[in-house]
Amino acid sequence: MPPLIPFEEVTHLFAEFQHTAFRLETRRGYATDRDGARFQAFMRGVAPVSEPNHPWNVNVREKARQGACFSRVRIIDEPPTDGQRFLMATAAGNVAAGEDIRVLARAAAEGLGVDLAHDFWLFDSRVLVRMHIDDTDTTVGVELVEDQAPVLAACRARDAAQAAAVPTAEAWAAVRSTA
Repeated sequence: MPPLIPFEEVTHLFAEFQHTAFRLETRRGYATDRDGARFQAFMRGVAPVSEPNHPWNVNVREKARQGACFSRVRIIDEPPTDGQRFLMATAAGNVAAGEDIRVLARAAAEGLGVDLAHDFWLFDSRVLVRMHIDDTDTTVGVELVEDQAPVLAACRARDAAQAAAVPTAEAWAAVRSTA
């Protein structure tokens, strides 16, 4: 395995990409979410409030204004975990900022051959940031990959997942109707 670098060393890519930034989220939950007040409130039944002035949403709007696109596919279990439900509940604010967020059932992703071993970001279909997350759902570092073969594999995973995924709002409505 190549040496890992801190995630902070690749954050400049979110402002510098030209066309597309895509995220594949494969985890059943994330420590940063569980440790936050919004997640704790969500677990008590409080619906998350959108944060339009959050720096993430400000950047998404700015990149959209420039003609660039943020998108992601979140892999969910059936039924979704608390962490996955939280992400669906909070997605509306990101979508309002201009991000395309979709969900795909884990079994469907596996059936498509999508490699679910790592979360990743893919920038402009040429730079792959493969995330390494430990058993506590904490990101311990990332790999910055520009070699053609793994980047192409990530592009294929993105294309397959996006084609099969449904908009988060649709999936979240279905989850809420069965709760």
